[in-house]
Amino acid sequence: MKISEVKAFLLSFPLPQPLRLAFYGGERTVLKRDAMLIRVKVSSGLVGYAPGPGSERVYEWIRDVIAPFLEGMTLADPDALRVRFETGPGSGNTELMKAYCAVEIALWDIFAKAREMPMSEAIGGRVRDRIRLYGSAGMYQPPEKYAEEAAAIAALGFRAYKMRPALGPDEDVRTVRLMRAAVGPAIDLMIDAHTWWRMGDRSYSPETVERVAGEMSQYDPLWLEEPLPPADHQAYAELHAKDLLPLASGEHEPSEEGYLDLIDSDGVDYVQMDVCCQGGFTQGRRLFATIARRELRFAFHSWGTGLEVLAAAHLGICWPDTVVEWLEYPCYSDAGKPGMYPFPLAAEILKEPLRIERGELIVPREPGLGMEVNEAAIEKYPWIPGPWSYFRIDYPAQTLAVVGDHSIPWEGRSIA
Repeated sequence: MKISEVKAFLLSFPLPQPLRLAFYGGERTVLKRDAMLIRVKVSSGLVGYAPGPGSERVYEWIRDVIAPFLEGMTLADPDALRVRFETGPGSGNTELMKAYCAVEIALWDIFAKAREMPMSEAIGGRVRDRIRLYGSAGMYQPPEKYAEEAAAIAALGFRAYKMRPALGPDEDVRTVRLMRAAVGPAIDLMIDAHTWWRMGDRSYSPETVERVAGEMSQYDPLWLEEPLPPADHQAYAELHAKDLLPLASGEHEPSEEGYLDLIDSDGVDYVQMDVCCQGGFTQGRRLFATIARRELRFAFHSWGTGLEVLAAAHLGICWPDTVVEWLEYPCYSDAGKPGMYPFPLAAEILKEPLRIERGELIVPREPGLGMEVNEAAIEKYPWIPGPWSYFRIDYPAQTLAVVGDHSIPWEGRSIA
């Protein structure tokens, strides 16, 4: 099979009106949500798909570097092609290699389809058929609304709910107390504190983080995610040593070396990664073995479309749930469902809905990804250039434009 075409499509869904969300250190405005669909064709007629980050920079890399490299190549072994790219155009460029590894998912889709096997069997061999999901929403709202949303997400069948605080230390603790009261002891709660280091001068100090973590612990959250700047692994190790509650981090690690340092730091209980923008299947496959040896757990970060959730699931089920335990399922407020805001593109990228039973994704056994991609979404959701959201920070007064890869804390610029 010769690769005849490699193409990326940037997609956008504009919110009906800007969503303004106040937090302790300022205000966030969300204008739209972006996504990327990657399509690869081969001479036999097979087509493979992959999710990618909604990033113009990644789009340009695929168009200008990755597609010219792959087109005309024989697709016999995706791993071999990656090694050739890594020692060729991708040499010394970590970010370009991440973009390549997103495209590589589409190569694995074709590889598995040609052999009439599910992608999970092609990339490692599945050891189970399902993976546990947690419903992820909870963006900048009053404590009572968080509690209400937690109960509503649990009512959908999810056995875990993740939210993002940022209301001030005491209100954050009160939020967790109200959520626990709303869902009872059987539902896991994840607290994603990544906003705590995005508040400018009002970001919580390490001493405040420790106090808040200790007070939250009485409500038994499953983990506290990114309560400290992600690059400061030593700070995580010091907080973790106090044994207040489980810690999670990883979705902002810039490289495999960063991950290995995080894992070896004894700073977290859960390691996180996004297949779209942090190294695809390649990095995940390498990290899982290290995570297993250190007796840690892994949880996928997934913040985009159903295609991203599906691709991650195929990788996750190649390991037992004692290693790869959780897959994030972003909950959007389409069709009256509880969630962050509407993002219909997330579901419409697939022709059929994902199969979810009792809060677990049933991973298809049909060849490749096992579900049909809906290319009509390309025309329905044309790309809208520009940042998808803004952070206005009060102290010091500034506005930050946020674009592109989720794994990059600030890919954008200060505009005020």
